[in-house]
Amino acid sequence: MLVEDPVFLEKLRKENREFVDLEKEHKKLDDELSHLLKRRVLTAEEEVLKRRLQKEKLAKKDRMAEIYREGKKIKD
Repeated sequence: MLVEDPVFLEKLRKENREFVDLEKEHKKLDDELSHLLKRRVLTAEEEVLKRRLQKEKLAKKDRMAEIYREGKKIKD
């Protein structure tokens, strides 16, 4: 997650529904990926799933960072 201003992050969580939803989805994807990576060997289908989960997780994190930056600009 973002290692930034914890007070501002709490404000975002209270005021920005999209940010909260993205955090939840990011955590869910992280959990799914962690579960998948516990296997010693992945099938071809599991490798594809792993890459998809990683891309989705990164997209969520990128959007969260964008919301954070936009909010900080307005705040400052």
